[in-house]
Amino acid sequence: MDPRRPSCSLLLLAGILLHSLYTIDTVGLSILPAPTVASGTAVTLRCAVDVSHDPSLSLTNVFRFTRYDATVHTVTTADSEALYRLDPARAADSGTYECQVKVEEKVKSSVGQTLSVTGLQTPDFTLSTGVLYESQELVASCSAPQEKGALVFNFFQQAPSGEVTRIKQAHSEGNRSETKLLLTDTGDWDLFCNYSIPVLDQASGSNSSNRLKVLVKGLFITPVMNVLPRSVFEGEVVEVVCKVEKPPGPVDLYLTKDRKVLMRGQVVLSHRFTVWPSNSGEYVCKAEYGTAQKETYKNITVKELFSRPQLRLEPMDVFEGERLTVTCSISSFSERLTNKDIQFSIFNNHKFLIKAETYTTIAQASQNGNYTCKAQVSTQGREFVKESATLVVKAKIPVSKPVLSVVGGRLVMGKPFALRCHSERGSLPITYSLHGPRGKPQITEVREPGEEAVFNTSAIQKTSEILNFLCHAKNNNNAPMIGLGQELLQSTEIIEPVSRPVLTLFPNAAYVSEGQDLTLLCSVQKGTLPVTFTWYHTEGQGPLFSETQPGLQGSYTILGVGAVHSGGYYCESSNPATDLKRSFTVTVGIKMAGWKKGLIAVICVLLLVGVVLAVLFKKGFLRRKTTKELSVKSVTSHPEPLSLTKAEANDSVNVTPGVMGRSVWSEHVSGSDTDEQNSVVAPEDPEPQYTEVQIRRPDPSRGPVKEGTDTGSSEVLISKQGVSEEPADGGSVEYAQLNIDRTHRNSAHRNSAHRNSGGVRPDDVVDTVELDNSATSAVHEDCSQVPPPPDC
Repeated sequence: MDPRRPSCSLLLLAGILLHSLYTIDTVGLSILPAPTVASGTAVTLRCAVDVSHDPSLSLTNVFRFTRYDATVHTVTTADSEALYRLDPARAADSGTYECQVKVEEKVKSSVGQTLSVTGLQTPDFTLSTGVLYESQELVASCSAPQEKGALVFNFFQQAPSGEVTRIKQAHSEGNRSETKLLLTDTGDWDLFCNYSIPVLDQASGSNSSNRLKVLVKGLFITPVMNVLPRSVFEGEVVEVVCKVEKPPGPVDLYLTKDRKVLMRGQVVLSHRFTVWPSNSGEYVCKAEYGTAQKETYKNITVKELFSRPQLRLEPMDVFEGERLTVTCSISSFSERLTNKDIQFSIFNNHKFLIKAETYTTIAQASQNGNYTCKAQVSTQGREFVKESATLVVKAKIPVSKPVLSVVGGRLVMGKPFALRCHSERGSLPITYSLHGPRGKPQITEVREPGEEAVFNTSAIQKTSEILNFLCHAKNNNNAPMIGLGQELLQSTEIIEPVSRPVLTLFPNAAYVSEGQDLTLLCSVQKGTLPVTFTWYHTEGQGPLFSETQPGLQGSYTILGVGAVHSGGYYCESSNPATDLKRSFTVTVGIKMAGWKKGLIAVICVLLLVGVVLAVLFKKGFLRRKTTKELSVKSVTSHPEPLSLTKAEANDSVNVTPGVMGRSVWSEHVSGSDTDEQNSVVAPEDPEPQYTEVQIRRPDPSRGPVKEGTDTGSSEVLISKQGVSEEPADGGSVEYAQLNIDRTHRNSAHRNSAHRNSGGVRPDDVVDTVELDNSATSAVHEDCSQVPPPPDC
């Protein structure tokens, strides 16, 4: 790096130090010799600045003088003040001035000072001529050489009476204005001018300029206009003459009508033309001399030899098939003519029909068209032809027979509906009237294409009422055309709402046996087919079934009814009329099935028998003390015969053998007297005898036999009375397990604990029968839980 070149950081530091080593204290502006001076005075604006700075710094000051924020003078100097001189100062220099000083990078402005320069220079006024004719122009000049800026010049004229009128106002960017002035009135006039400065708020302008006199002479160029002949008829020639007498110079003449120039000439103008009624009106003859104009007016009225012909149609509203007459006529004609002088011709679509005043024919489509007529007059060797305005003839079409139809094509009996009455042919307007089975007729008028006659009618209850509707259509003076309601039967879908449905049950009973099929038949007496039937159960959600039938009834069958099917049933019916009808609710009760009734009856009988037996045993047999002795051989794995003593055999006669599956046992009478009738006294010295008894084995179909359960199995302990017999297997006593039916075990339970009596040794084993009484209770409990049948 060059050591002589300062680094960027040093320059930046120097700039920061320089910026911080000076400050602008004040900036002041003064106006010399005074803020208010007369126009032409030399004025100096002095701007001074005070800056505090390091003495070693050399500062440059930029002074900017502004007027209304616009720069008017700039001075750059190292001095602490600058001057702006206005020499001489004029009114345009007036305004508010400010001074703005910029020292290096800092700027400060002074307080604004207002300079007011009073007085305006008196302007100079000149004219191009002092004598001219009226409506001529002259050039005027107004100037203020010493003034500055944009000026507004005003030009005035003063009448001999002293009245002053401003003629013109002109704006100029400089101090001089030259313009043209138009003087329209004759006489002597004094002209002068003044000016004003728009930027100054001054009440008036400068003093008035010098005055100059102008003589305005009268200009006699008014043209004279003549029209020959005075009374003119159409087809005649008219001459219009226009001229200026003693013109001051070349004068231009113009003949105009309705702002159209017919002819142009100088000094004298003559125009000849053939007139027609359309030429009637006001004519103008205008003379021009420089900018001066004079006009003369004349009216020309052209009389008609005969009026324009007119066509008339009779009748005005003619219908096809009727006679129509077209007549051509004129309202007036000149006394120069007679009726024989006028000839008429009638045309249709420019095609000649007849040379006559009247044309008669029968109205029809071929006779429609644009009719015109011409009137022709020949007089004084000339022919005059006039054509009438066009008469459009279009015969109206008589209304055709109206047709009645139902709006929408569907009629629901019992509901209001709308009838449309329409004729295919017929000129508008057409008046339609509807006559119904009741009430006054309804009337409507159709005037526009596409419009329809629609009548709102009340409901009918039967189809025959449709025949009572009539529609009348009329558009002329003839009798109306009639549409019959009978036509509605062919063109309308007539829907009869369904009647209230009736719900019938099969079988027809208040109660239905459980398991039977229940058929719900829903039927209606009347209604347009098809009919939709829907069945409901009051205990269910939503419909059970719905079907559409081509007949007046439908059915729904519930197979194998149960308790859940009891309750109310109803059905609903509908057809295209969309009216939903509902039947009355029918309540259905479900009876228990017959086999269930029989089963419950059997159970009840069995329960009753069991109860009776239990009562009998409790009252008669439990107080007896009986014993059973059975002498048996040792029981082995195979069934062997059992031996009974003679007494035991005799006692066994009093025991009911094998009742309800019971085994045979021996009952021995105790010493109780109360049971004497049921006891048998054993012999004192009985001899051992044996009787063979077959032991029934348990029924495999009855399930395993358990002790202390409902099976009620009991073990019979059997010993030989009076004999101590050793079993083959070492003297052990074995048990014969017997299967006893539940019901009979209950009876046997009441006779349990029979003891062996009479001659039994202490070491003998007493036979015991133990039966569970819980089975009886269980049977009673089961029977109480079954609901009794209706006839039980």
